[in-house]
Amino acid sequence: MKKKVKTDEMTIDMIEGIGPTTMTKLKNAGYMSVMQLAVADPYTLTIDLDIKARDKRKNLLRCTTGSSQLDNLLKGGIETHAMTEFFGEFGSGKSQIGHTLCVLAQLPVEKKGLDSNVIFFDTEGTFRPERVEEIAIARGEDPDKILDGLHLSKISHSATLELMVKDLAKYVEEFKSKMVIIDSLISLHRAEYAGMGQLATRQQRLNVLVHQLLRVAENYSVAVVTTNQVMDAPDTFFGDPTQPVGGNIIGHASTYRIYLRKSGENRVARTLDSPYHPYDEVRFTVKAEGVTDPEDKKKKIVEEALENEAV
Repeated sequence: MKKKVKTDEMTIDMIEGIGPTTMTKLKNAGYMSVMQLAVADPYTLTIDLDIKARDKRKNLLRCTTGSSQLDNLLKGGIETHAMTEFFGEFGSGKSQIGHTLCVLAQLPVEKKGLDSNVIFFDTEGTFRPERVEEIAIARGEDPDKILDGLHLSKISHSATLELMVKDLAKYVEEFKSKMVIIDSLISLHRAEYAGMGQLATRQQRLNVLVHQLLRVAENYSVAVVTTNQVMDAPDTFFGDPTQPVGGNIIGHASTYRIYLRKSGENRVARTLDSPYHPYDEVRFTVKAEGVTDPEDKKKKIVEEALENEAV
């Protein structure tokens, strides 16, 4: 009868399926036990195993937002292996971006899509399937096919969101999805954990939530898109006092943070945080086809003048 070995006593030699080359790299990097391997940070482990980040980024996919201006700001669109956060006040375009991505992420890669289904978590009750249908029709896509590829979950409690995200890897595999949208990430926690007395608990739960999202994004090549609410910072005397809620927990977890604000009939997107994107801002607008580029008024005036002359 074989003697049972405790988990903390197991060595990596006991793990089946690891080839000799990988085993040598693990030992050279100091990984001797199963426990050391289990608690290792995935990013650090990748470096230790000499899997070059440059090669990994070659496999990234990018999904268009519908606006070439916004795509340029994001160096080609919404990235897989990353969490992109859009924050802004009511009416700044956050939910419109989410609705538009429900359509565009399902397009083939040659059309700047991800050729995949979409998982959408609605925590604020702002999702409208008829809006997705309108965007699909305006862009010449089959609305029934688009809606069939959209897996919606309306969530009314923070614990439910946490449970869904905990099992997100299972849903990503089941629905064959490379796009996960959460609109909005913090609204339920903000409502349920109100007051300074519950701030620490709220932040701890959010910390677990966002790191689970990041692990899914990294391990399953998924583009995670979240929206966030804003508040006014009382200690800001100059400039825009608008700040995203969630503190450093959300700020440090988001790979890219984009600040949205109104500007007349258009919207302005500004890079707030990114490991490599330039800090710049662009304009976009929202029409029947969803997020798109604003019209060039000067060009439109010239075209109308030429039409009138031809008449």
